[in-house]
Amino acid sequence: MKKIGSLLLLSVFAGSITLGAYKLFFETTNYAFVNSSGEATTFDTSYTPTSAKGAGINEVDFTIAAEKTVNAVVHVKNMAISSGNPSNIFDFFYGQGGSERTEIGTGSGVIITPDGHIVTNHHVIANASKLQVTLNNNKSYEAVVVGSDENTDIALLKIEPEQPLPYLAFGDSDNTKIGEWVLAVGNPFNLTSTVTAGIVSAKARNLGRNQSFIQTDAAVNPGNSGGALVNTNGDLVGINTAISSRTGSYVGYSFAVPSNIARKVVDDITEFGSVRKGMLGISAIPSDSRYAIENGISDIDGVYIGGIEEDSAAEEAELLEGDVITMVDNIKVRKFPDLSGYLTTKRPGDKVKVILKRDGEQMTKMVTLKEVLTIQLPVLGLTVKDVSKKDQKKFKIKEGVKIVRVPERLSGYGLVGKILLAVDDEPIEDKEDAKALFGEISRYGRTSLTTLNEKGERERVIFQ
Repeated sequence: MKKIGSLLLLSVFAGSITLGAYKLFFETTNYAFVNSSGEATTFDTSYTPTSAKGAGINEVDFTIAAEKTVNAVVHVKNMAISSGNPSNIFDFFYGQGGSERTEIGTGSGVIITPDGHIVTNHHVIANASKLQVTLNNNKSYEAVVVGSDENTDIALLKIEPEQPLPYLAFGDSDNTKIGEWVLAVGNPFNLTSTVTAGIVSAKARNLGRNQSFIQTDAAVNPGNSGGALVNTNGDLVGINTAISSRTGSYVGYSFAVPSNIARKVVDDITEFGSVRKGMLGISAIPSDSRYAIENGISDIDGVYIGGIEEDSAAEEAELLEGDVITMVDNIKVRKFPDLSGYLTTKRPGDKVKVILKRDGEQMTKMVTLKEVLTIQLPVLGLTVKDVSKKDQKKFKIKEGVKIVRVPERLSGYGLVGKILLAVDDEPIEDKEDAKALFGEISRYGRTSLTTLNEKGERERVIFQ
């Protein structure tokens, strides 16, 4: 009897502990709030069950996008032949100056047609002597370059497969939103197609090349260049092209060429053999420049027009210096990459609606874009155009180029509007000739420019 009583007491004690633990740790406590007047405060409570996995990333399904993408992303191997240093003194004096060696670079590419057209980065295939493309099933093909554009860093390749290939359709990169989930697919470290996930961190990022990149925090490493950036539907919204890193490997941010720009470059290469660019013909004042700060325009929400190129689309549409462009077609313009990125998708002859502010009033201008009239010269960054018949008559010349814009660091030299006749005493015929000659000068040596002013006087400017 005593034994039974002890067991009963132990059971009651254990049950009490169990009930107390449940109350303390598992049962949700309900609270009621009363105000100072003593009247009960009513409030609505949601009884919607939450996901057992939690909210956010677990609610997003990446599997469909990954399945659509991995087999459409390829490995690109660039084999380039370069001359090495002489192996011995006899080669130096009597040989060819050194033996040739093969340098190999790698990257990724995206199949965009079932017959084997592949889009990748220009820098992935630059200077290639031979290109090899390996599919995700490890089958390899030799590739040829259909065309390439260094400015947008986009190239188009072609292989000859025996049967139709899986491919990706271009999406509309203008519709991507900050915070949207994306996948980066490529071949980092010579692996087969690898998928990483992240979100769109920013749009219209400028990396110093007047481009407009999509920024994402999806991991991108060496070998990912030229790979696909896709949304959760598997639509191609960008071509991965760069990372922000001091080490050369991913540390937080990566950048992609928007698909609308890549598609336009591919279409131009396919149809015309080269990229045709429709230009507005303005120069913008950067909001963080000294001029903008000193003149109180550093906080303007839009693109402040600092100059209008002669014979340009902007001049014909009567845009003026001091106008602030706030929208082009249906694209909101807050900074220059917003504008330049959208215009990169346009060709000469295309019409765009430009909404601007002038003296506090909003205006709308229809602008017909023109062919590129100017080019930016290497090293010094001068923007020049071929001399017109009017210039030839005015300056009494037949050759040379006209300086229409200079970088801010050279603004005090009074070069704008003058004719550039020679660089380091080498005469200049036209803008392509000027580009070639400027490409040969050293960044660290002495450079002299021969110019002609409106009075017909020759001037020499020397840069050390």
